[in-house]
Amino acid sequence: MTTDIFNNTILCGNCNTKMDKVQFMKNGFILRALDCPKCHSKMVHPMDEQEYNDFLDLKKKEFNVKMRFVGNSYTVSIPKEIVNFMKEQERMLDDMVRLCFNNSHSLSLNFNTKMENSENVKSRVIQAKEFRVVRNNEPVLHVKQLYDSANPRNNKMQVFKNDESVKEVRK
Repeated sequence: MTTDIFNNTILCGNCNTKMDKVQFMKNGFILRALDCPKCHSKMVHPMDEQEYNDFLDLKKKEFNVKMRFVGNSYTVSIPKEIVNFMKEQERMLDDMVRLCFNNSHSLSLNFNTKMENSENVKSRVIQAKEFRVVRNNEPVLHVKQLYDSANPRNNKMQVFKNDESVKEVRK
């Protein structure tokens, strides 16, 4: 049987004061720590720190995955290393995964986004872009794009030509 060192009274190495138990969030991880009320030195729980470092190592890796067409949808294979890490963290995956189209070159998959208060919060990305094309110091095109991951029906692109006619394209 193993005991957790954080279940015992721990004194600060700097000022010999009893340290208080605290929790803080870093990159979606809730880390247990001890905080000295006098000199404010912190000590992160070794197991939490190891799990966080494993996450950072996994985050640094770049995975090449295959995208396949199945029926009317595309499927992306998720590397086993990522799935195993998620299981180790005991995070429950919803049956539905949120897929966000960030820009013309990237997609993001969001699994069960949680905040400190343990309430599920859906991630939302809103982007607005504006482009102007000028030829011989005369405006030729003016393009406005709006992207909203929560309301894809509102995604649109407006194209203004030099005669200020508007062509609206919904994505």
